[in-house]
Amino acid sequence: MTTVRYFTFGPFSENTYVLHDETGECVIIDPGCYSSAEQQALKKYVEEEKLKPVELLNTHCHVDHVSGNAFVHDTWKLLPVIHKEDLKVLESQERVSAMYGLNCDPSPLPKKFIDEGDVISFGKSKLKVLFTPGHAPGHVVFYSEADKFVINGDVLFSGSIGRTDLPYGDFDTLEKSIKTKMYTLPEETVVYCGHGPETTIGDEKYSNPFVNIN
Repeated sequence: MTTVRYFTFGPFSENTYVLHDETGECVIIDPGCYSSAEQQALKKYVEEEKLKPVELLNTHCHVDHVSGNAFVHDTWKLLPVIHKEDLKVLESQERVSAMYGLNCDPSPLPKKFIDEGDVISFGKSKLKVLFTPGHAPGHVVFYSEADKFVINGDVLFSGSIGRTDLPYGDFDTLEKSIKTKMYTLPEETVVYCGHGPETTIGDEKYSNPFVNIN
């Protein structure tokens, strides 16, 4: 069984995820640790749980989701794994951080690109990659069929959806991603969001005010 642990980090209150199972292997998803204290909180959890990080995954590359990529790389020698369409977003990290008045520790470039249907394996766990653009051009989510959850970045929120007014955002594309990729998952699937609390596919499918099937 996969354990999901999250931390809320940074000036944008972004959720950083550590997923691990009984083998001790783990993946770190969207490290948003911005301050030294946040970096140490992430490191402390990994060390106290005696985990072995084996992958650094980004659902997408907006600055709040990649601000800790460099720290994860420096600490555990992991390079990010992203969708190729978000490379241009990653490469804009320093410029966008400056626009927000934020310090920036530039992310290393990705180790490899992932796409729809790929499977990320760690320990005894597997995450299926679904391509879900709209909030960002190369946005992906990570779906655990066995444990009935999805790490969904900024696609869906509890009662809301990801912004589409940022560069490369598009509402029609996001709506299609939600209806064809997210809402086709089992309704009991827990949705772990990039900001705010978790929700379920069923709750959002029928009551989300922005995209629902009613």
